[in-house]
Amino acid sequence: MQPEETLKDFYTRNPAANPFDLSLTNAGGLGHFNVFTRQNCVMSSPYRRRDFYKISLIIGTGRLFYADRWIEIDKPALLFSNPNRPYAWEPVSALQEGYFCLFTESFLAPAYHDLGHFPVFKVGGQPLYFVDELQQQFISGLFQQMLAEINSTYAYKFDLLKSYVHLIIHQAMKMQPVRDYQAHTSAAGRITELFIELLERQFPVDGQEHTLQLKTAADFAHHLSIHVNHLNRSVKEVTGKTTTQHISERIIKEAKILLAHSDWNIAEIAYSLGFEYPSYFNNFFKRQTQTNPQSLRKALI
Repeated sequence: MQPEETLKDFYTRNPAANPFDLSLTNAGGLGHFNVFTRQNCVMSSPYRRRDFYKISLIIGTGRLFYADRWIEIDKPALLFSNPNRPYAWEPVSALQEGYFCLFTESFLAPAYHDLGHFPVFKVGGQPLYFVDELQQQFISGLFQQMLAEINSTYAYKFDLLKSYVHLIIHQAMKMQPVRDYQAHTSAAGRITELFIELLERQFPVDGQEHTLQLKTAADFAHHLSIHVNHLNRSVKEVTGKTTTQHISERIIKEAKILLAHSDWNIAEIAYSLGFEYPSYFNNFFKRQTQTNPQSLRKALI
């Protein structure tokens, strides 16, 4: 899995999406909002998290992939993406039309300080809705209004843009979400592959300002948007080892490298590996290796 995509990354990857060089805090300093047609952007999206919300009206066929399931989109659809759910999009048809807007959670504050309460953005919720011709016309009209407004000089345009976003959200919540996803041919294998990739991406630890963010099976499951029991079963089924074993072994491997090849003291190594206190690191290291970090360092010198 690639690193989380930020707004800055998105505009770097899609330079045509921000021709007016909008600030990343353009909505009165309280957040970011932008809207564009899908023709202006790169059509294929790699499997990753984004640090922003996104609403897409997809006109064109393609495949939407999550960690353990996928679906073929073969008719106009409305898709809601949030920072808690990584996904990938693979276009099938050459013709890809429609619209999408992206925004930060703070853009809709303070009226909606927690977007997770909306079913369309809720973790484990249903983010995809097929639309009929009348719904497509209505939602396309809202996007067209947003496109016209984003470049206007109207003093309260961001208040108006928020209203359009709310209308799209509520329009979707009146529809029936799509539920007929397909399981991956080897869901356990795919989940394990994503877990290992996510684990390895945290290494090497090349600076003391670096600290591990994903340290437990629950951390990884949350990042992959699957239940921790599902992650544990998949990893155990494919590798014969538990998720915790993989994490512990990789941390120990990195600890040994730092002990042998860095001049950091034990406390600095502990903090960089995500341990709140050096004593926690010492106890963990001894459980895994039957020796302590200081003794191993002396033996390696």
